[in-house]
Amino acid sequence: MQRCCPPATVDTVERTVDAALFKALGDPHRLTILATLARAGDVVCVCDFTSALPLNQPTVSHHLKTLRDCGLVTGERRGTWVYYRLTPGARERIDAALHAVLPETALA
Repeated sequence: MQRCCPPATVDTVERTVDAALFKALGDPHRLTILATLARAGDVVCVCDFTSALPLNQPTVSHHLKTLRDCGLVTGERRGTWVYYRLTPGARERIDAALHAVLPETALA
């Protein structure tokens, strides 16, 4: 096949971990949960999310599990309730993933 231009250098870095992180951030309810935790002064009970979001409890738990699985939140069980907080370095992890895909030099 005849080329129309010189070939581009295609990035071949494995992006599975970054893709999982961006997928976790790609849901509006998970972003709401993450934003709430980022602004909370302390832990947030799962009951706060189930009462504030238009979702049933299993769906809220699914969203929290997705955020836990990609390392953005952590939960602590206290009796029948689980309390959540951002993991240390969550912001830095998101920043690093974004920078890995879109480095500053590419944006200039």
